[in-house]
Amino acid sequence: MTENNKTHVILLACGSFNPITKGHIHMFEKAREYLHKTGRFIVIGGIISPVHDSYGKPGLVPSKHRLTMCQLAVQSSDWIRVDPWECYQNTWQTTCSVLEHHRDLMKRVTGCILSNVNTPSTTPVIGQPQNQTQPIYQNHNNMTHKPTAIRLWGKMSESLGRMCCVRPHMEHITFVDENANLGTAMRYEEIELRILLLCGSDLLESFCIPGLWKDSDMEVIVGDFGIVVVPRDGADTERIMNHSSVLRKYKDNIIIVKDDINHPMSIVSSTKSRLALQHGDGHVVDYLNQPVIDYILQSQLYINASG
Repeated sequence: MTENNKTHVILLACGSFNPITKGHIHMFEKAREYLHKTGRFIVIGGIISPVHDSYGKPGLVPSKHRLTMCQLAVQSSDWIRVDPWECYQNTWQTTCSVLEHHRDLMKRVTGCILSNVNTPSTTPVIGQPQNQTQPIYQNHNNMTHKPTAIRLWGKMSESLGRMCCVRPHMEHITFVDENANLGTAMRYEEIELRILLLCGSDLLESFCIPGLWKDSDMEVIVGDFGIVVVPRDGADTERIMNHSSVLRKYKDNIIIVKDDINHPMSIVSSTKSRLALQHGDGHVVDYLNQPVIDYILQSQLYINASG
Protein backbone atom coordinates (compact mmCIF):
# COMPACT_ATOMS: atom_id res chain seq x y z
CA MET A 1 0.00 0.00 0.00
CA THR A 2 1.46 3.35 -1.04
CA GLU A 3 1.69 6.26 1.38
CA ASN A 4 -1.16 8.17 -0.22
CA ASN A 5 -3.44 5.14 -0.13
CA LYS A 6 -3.08 4.83 3.62
CA THR A 7 -5.45 6.53 6.04
CA HIS A 8 -3.79 9.61 7.48
CA VAL A 9 -4.60 10.11 11.13
CA ILE A 10 -4.59 12.92 13.67
CA LEU A 11 -4.73 11.52 17.22
CA LEU A 12 -6.74 13.62 19.68
CA ALA A 13 -6.51 13.03 23.44
CA CYS A 14 -8.93 14.72 25.84
CA GLY A 15 -8.57 14.69 29.61
CA SER A 16 -7.64 16.55 32.76
CA PHE A 17 -3.85 16.26 32.32
CA ASN A 18 -3.61 17.08 36.01
CA PRO A 19 -0.66 16.91 35.57
CA ILE A 20 0.41 15.55 32.20
CA THR A 21 2.68 12.53 32.72
CA LYS A 22 5.24 10.56 30.79
CA GLY A 23 2.48 7.98 30.48
CA HIS A 24 0.37 10.38 28.41
CA ILE A 25 3.22 10.99 25.98
CA HIS A 26 3.97 7.26 25.91
CA MET A 27 0.33 6.66 24.93
CA PHE A 28 0.76 8.88 21.87
CA GLU A 29 4.04 7.24 20.90
CA LYS A 30 2.75 3.67 21.31
CA ALA A 31 -0.41 4.45 19.35
CA ARG A 32 1.55 5.97 16.47
CA GLU A 33 4.01 3.08 16.43
CA TYR A 34 1.21 0.49 16.40
CA LEU A 35 -0.83 2.25 13.72
CA HIS A 36 2.22 2.50 11.48
CA LYS A 37 2.96 -1.21 11.98
CA THR A 38 -0.50 -2.17 10.71
CA GLY A 39 0.49 -0.78 7.31
CA ARG A 40 -2.92 0.91 7.00
CA PHE A 41 -2.30 4.23 8.73
CA ILE A 42 0.09 7.16 8.84
CA VAL A 43 -0.13 9.33 11.95
CA ILE A 44 0.65 12.89 10.89
CA GLY A 45 -0.15 14.69 14.15
CA GLY A 46 -1.26 14.53 17.76
CA ILE A 47 -3.41 16.97 19.73
CA ILE A 48 -3.66 17.29 23.52
CA SER A 49 -6.86 19.02 24.63
CA PRO A 50 -7.04 19.67 28.40
CA VAL A 51 -10.50 19.84 29.96
CA HIS A 52 -12.24 23.08 31.00
CA ASP A 53 -11.89 24.29 34.59
CA SER A 54 -15.64 23.83 35.18
CA TYR A 55 -15.34 20.07 34.74
CA GLY A 56 -15.53 19.94 38.51
CA LYS A 57 -13.02 17.21 39.22
CA PRO A 58 -11.62 17.46 42.78
CA GLY A 59 -8.07 18.79 42.86
CA LEU A 60 -8.18 20.08 39.26
CA VAL A 61 -5.69 22.94 39.05
CA PRO A 62 -6.53 25.95 36.85
CA SER A 63 -6.20 25.43 33.12
CA LYS A 64 -3.47 28.06 32.80
CA HIS A 65 -1.21 25.70 34.76
CA ARG A 66 -2.33 22.53 32.99
CA LEU A 67 -1.84 24.12 29.57
CA THR A 68 1.63 25.28 30.52
CA MET A 69 2.61 21.84 31.84
CA CYS A 70 1.32 20.20 28.66
CA GLN A 71 3.28 22.66 26.55
CA LEU A 72 6.44 21.90 28.52
CA ALA A 73 5.87 18.15 28.18
CA VAL A 74 5.69 18.25 24.36
CA GLN A 75 8.16 21.05 23.67
CA SER A 76 10.61 18.60 22.12
CA SER A 77 7.98 16.78 20.02
CA ASP A 78 7.72 17.53 16.32
CA TRP A 79 4.25 16.02 15.95
CA ILE A 80 2.26 16.54 19.18
CA ARG A 81 0.80 19.95 20.00
CA VAL A 82 -1.36 21.38 22.78
CA ASP A 83 -4.70 22.95 21.89
CA PRO A 84 -6.33 25.30 24.44
CA TRP A 85 -9.69 25.70 22.68
CA GLU A 86 -11.51 23.51 25.18
CA CYS A 87 -10.13 25.48 28.14
CA TYR A 88 -11.10 28.82 26.58
CA GLN A 89 -14.80 28.02 26.19
CA ASN A 90 -17.40 29.45 28.57
CA THR A 91 -18.04 26.09 30.12
CA TRP A 92 -17.14 22.41 30.00
CA GLN A 93 -17.34 20.76 26.58
CA THR A 94 -18.24 17.16 25.83
CA THR A 95 -15.66 14.94 24.16
CA CYS A 96 -18.00 14.74 21.20
CA SER A 97 -18.02 18.55 20.89
CA VAL A 98 -14.22 18.70 21.03
CA LEU A 99 -13.88 16.12 18.25
CA GLU A 100 -16.41 17.98 16.11
CA HIS A 101 -14.62 21.28 16.71
CA HIS A 102 -11.30 19.89 15.50
CA ARG A 103 -12.93 18.20 12.53
CA ASP A 104 -14.57 21.49 11.52
CA LEU A 105 -11.35 23.41 12.11
CA MET A 106 -9.39 21.04 9.89
CA LYS A 107 -12.02 21.52 7.20
CA ARG A 108 -11.41 25.25 7.30
CA VAL A 109 -7.64 24.98 7.41
CA THR A 110 -7.40 22.45 4.58
CA GLY A 111 -10.46 23.45 2.57
CA CYS A 112 -11.58 19.83 2.58
CA ILE A 113 -14.06 17.43 4.09
CA LEU A 114 -12.51 15.02 6.57
CA SER A 115 -13.72 11.45 6.37
CA ASN A 116 -15.53 9.58 9.08
CA VAL A 117 -14.79 5.91 9.63
CA ASN A 118 -17.85 5.02 7.56
CA THR A 119 -16.92 7.26 4.62
CA PRO A 120 -16.02 5.22 1.50
CA SER A 121 -12.32 5.42 0.80
CA THR A 122 -13.11 6.56 -2.75
CA THR A 123 -14.56 9.81 -1.39
CA PRO A 124 -12.15 12.69 -2.04
CA VAL A 125 -11.44 14.04 1.41
CA ILE A 126 -8.57 16.36 0.62
CA GLY A 127 -9.68 18.69 -2.10
CA GLN A 128 -8.32 21.34 -4.41
CA PRO A 129 -7.75 24.91 -3.26
CA GLN A 130 -10.72 27.28 -3.13
CA ASN A 131 -9.18 29.46 -5.82
CA GLN A 132 -6.52 29.16 -8.45
CA THR A 133 -3.73 31.12 -6.82
CA GLN A 134 -0.24 29.69 -6.67
CA PRO A 135 -0.10 26.58 -4.46
CA ILE A 136 1.68 26.84 -1.15
CA TYR A 137 3.77 23.79 -1.98
CA GLN A 138 5.87 24.38 -5.04
CA ASN A 139 9.00 22.71 -6.31
CA HIS A 140 10.68 25.09 -8.74
CA ASN A 141 12.64 22.20 -10.25
CA ASN A 142 9.54 20.16 -10.93
CA MET A 143 6.23 22.03 -11.10
CA THR A 144 4.26 18.78 -11.10
CA HIS A 145 5.78 17.70 -7.78
CA LYS A 146 3.34 17.41 -4.90
CA PRO A 147 4.22 17.29 -1.21
CA THR A 148 4.32 14.10 0.75
CA ALA A 149 1.50 13.72 3.25
CA ILE A 150 3.95 13.64 6.14
CA ARG A 151 4.63 17.33 5.50
CA LEU A 152 0.90 18.04 5.81
CA TRP A 153 0.91 18.37 9.60
CA GLY A 154 3.78 20.82 9.57
CA LYS A 155 2.09 23.01 6.99
CA MET A 156 -1.23 22.80 8.83
CA SER A 157 0.50 23.80 12.05
CA GLU A 158 2.04 26.78 10.26
CA SER A 159 -1.40 27.80 9.04
CA LEU A 160 -2.83 27.44 12.53
CA GLY A 161 0.01 29.56 13.86
CA ARG A 162 -0.81 32.35 11.44
CA MET A 163 -4.42 32.30 12.64
CA CYS A 164 -3.56 32.38 16.31
CA CYS A 165 -3.80 35.18 18.79
CA VAL A 166 -2.90 35.37 22.46
CA ARG A 167 -5.19 35.39 25.47
CA PRO A 168 -4.23 37.31 28.66
CA HIS A 169 -2.17 35.47 31.26
CA MET A 170 -1.26 32.69 28.83
CA GLU A 171 1.19 34.51 26.60
CA HIS A 172 2.96 31.34 25.53
CA ILE A 173 -0.26 29.48 24.63
CA THR A 174 -2.01 30.33 21.39
CA PHE A 175 -5.50 29.49 20.26
CA VAL A 176 -7.19 29.51 16.89
CA ASP A 177 -9.34 32.51 16.07
CA GLU A 178 -12.26 30.93 14.24
CA ASN A 179 -13.16 34.28 12.68
CA ALA A 180 -9.74 34.71 11.11
CA ASN A 181 -9.34 35.05 7.37
CA LEU A 182 -7.69 31.79 6.36
CA GLY A 183 -6.84 32.90 2.86
CA THR A 184 -6.04 30.32 0.23
CA ALA A 185 -6.58 26.69 1.07
CA MET A 186 -3.57 24.43 0.78
CA ARG A 187 -3.04 22.17 -2.18
CA TYR A 188 -1.56 18.74 -1.75
CA GLU A 189 -2.18 15.20 -2.77
CA GLU A 190 -5.63 13.73 -2.33
CA ILE A 191 -5.54 11.62 0.79
CA GLU A 192 -7.89 10.21 3.38
CA LEU A 193 -7.64 12.09 6.68
CA ARG A 194 -9.34 11.16 9.95
CA ILE A 195 -9.33 12.42 13.51
CA LEU A 196 -9.32 9.52 15.99
CA LEU A 197 -9.87 9.79 19.73
CA LEU A 198 -6.86 8.47 21.64
CA CYS A 199 -7.60 7.09 25.09
CA GLY A 200 -6.70 4.56 27.73
CA SER A 201 -8.77 1.55 28.67
CA ASP A 202 -10.19 3.48 31.64
CA LEU A 203 -12.07 5.80 29.28
CA LEU A 204 -13.19 2.81 27.23
CA GLU A 205 -14.53 1.24 30.43
CA SER A 206 -16.39 4.43 31.30
CA PHE A 207 -18.55 3.90 28.20
CA CYS A 208 -20.08 0.96 30.05
CA ILE A 209 -21.21 3.00 33.07
CA PRO A 210 -24.98 3.61 32.73
CA GLY A 211 -25.89 7.28 32.36
CA LEU A 212 -22.32 8.58 32.25
CA TRP A 213 -22.28 9.09 28.48
CA LYS A 214 -25.16 10.14 26.23
CA ASP A 215 -25.91 7.41 23.72
CA SER A 216 -25.95 9.98 20.90
CA ASP A 217 -22.43 11.15 21.85
CA MET A 218 -21.11 7.60 21.98
CA GLU A 219 -22.57 6.95 18.54
CA VAL A 220 -20.66 9.94 17.15
CA ILE A 221 -17.40 9.27 19.01
CA VAL A 222 -17.16 5.58 18.18
CA GLY A 223 -19.38 5.36 15.11
CA ASP A 224 -18.33 8.47 13.20
CA PHE A 225 -14.80 9.18 14.41
CA GLY A 226 -13.40 5.96 15.88
CA ILE A 227 -11.05 5.47 18.81
CA VAL A 228 -7.55 4.16 19.47
CA VAL A 229 -7.15 2.51 22.87
CA VAL A 230 -3.82 2.05 24.65
CA PRO A 231 -4.72 -0.37 27.48
CA ARG A 232 -3.54 0.14 31.03
CA ASP A 233 -1.59 -2.77 32.48
CA GLY A 234 -3.79 -5.88 32.72
CA ALA A 235 -6.95 -4.32 31.28
CA ASP A 236 -9.27 -6.80 29.55
CA THR A 237 -10.48 -4.71 26.63
CA GLU A 238 -12.51 -7.54 25.10
CA ARG A 239 -14.51 -7.89 28.30
CA ILE A 240 -15.02 -4.12 28.47
CA MET A 241 -16.28 -3.92 24.89
CA ASN A 242 -18.72 -6.76 25.42
CA HIS A 243 -20.41 -4.78 28.21
CA SER A 244 -21.54 -1.97 25.89
CA SER A 245 -23.98 -2.32 23.00
CA VAL A 246 -22.45 0.72 21.26
CA LEU A 247 -18.92 -0.64 21.58
CA ARG A 248 -20.07 -4.02 20.24
CA LYS A 249 -21.90 -2.32 17.38
CA TYR A 250 -18.83 -0.36 16.30
CA LYS A 251 -16.11 -2.77 17.33
CA ASP A 252 -14.47 -2.44 13.91
CA ASN A 253 -13.96 1.27 14.63
CA ILE A 254 -12.04 0.54 17.83
CA ILE A 255 -8.31 -0.05 17.47
CA ILE A 256 -6.69 -1.73 20.46
CA VAL A 257 -2.95 -1.12 20.64
CA LYS A 258 -1.40 -4.48 21.33
CA ASP A 259 1.95 -4.67 23.09
CA ASP A 260 3.62 -7.96 23.94
CA ILE A 261 5.75 -6.30 26.60
CA ASN A 262 4.07 -4.41 29.44
CA HIS A 263 5.81 -1.06 29.43
CA PRO A 264 6.32 0.60 32.84
CA MET A 265 4.76 3.80 31.48
CA SER A 266 1.46 1.96 31.04
CA ILE A 267 0.81 2.16 34.78
CA VAL A 268 1.83 5.79 35.26
CA SER A 269 -1.12 8.03 36.13
CA SER A 270 -1.76 11.62 37.15
CA THR A 271 -3.12 10.39 40.48
CA LYS A 272 0.06 8.48 41.23
CA SER A 273 2.10 11.53 40.22
CA ARG A 274 0.15 13.86 42.52
CA LEU A 275 0.59 11.49 45.43
CA ALA A 276 4.32 11.29 44.78
CA LEU A 277 4.54 15.08 44.76
CA GLN A 278 2.56 15.39 48.00
CA HIS A 279 4.75 12.88 49.78
CA GLY A 280 8.05 14.08 48.37
CA ASP A 281 8.55 10.72 46.66
CA GLY A 282 11.68 10.78 44.52
CA HIS A 283 10.02 8.43 42.03
CA VAL A 284 8.14 11.42 40.67
CA VAL A 285 11.01 11.80 38.19
CA ASP A 286 9.87 8.48 36.71
CA TYR A 287 6.36 9.84 36.20
CA LEU A 288 6.85 13.43 35.02
CA ASN A 289 9.23 15.23 32.68
CA GLN A 290 11.72 17.45 34.49
CA PRO A 291 10.43 20.75 33.02
CA VAL A 292 6.96 19.80 34.30
CA ILE A 293 8.35 19.02 37.77
CA ASP A 294 10.22 22.32 37.82
CA TYR A 295 7.06 24.23 36.90
CA ILE A 296 5.01 22.41 39.55
CA LEU A 297 7.54 23.25 42.26
CA GLN A 298 7.84 26.85 41.10
CA SER A 299 4.06 27.29 41.06
CA GLN A 300 3.53 25.37 44.32
CA LEU A 301 1.02 22.95 42.76
CA TYR A 302 -0.22 19.68 44.28
CA ILE A 303 1.33 20.42 47.66
CA ASN A 304 -1.67 19.31 49.68
CA ALA A 305 -4.20 16.55 49.26
CA SER A 306 -6.80 18.90 47.77
CA GLY A 307 -4.74 19.52 44.63
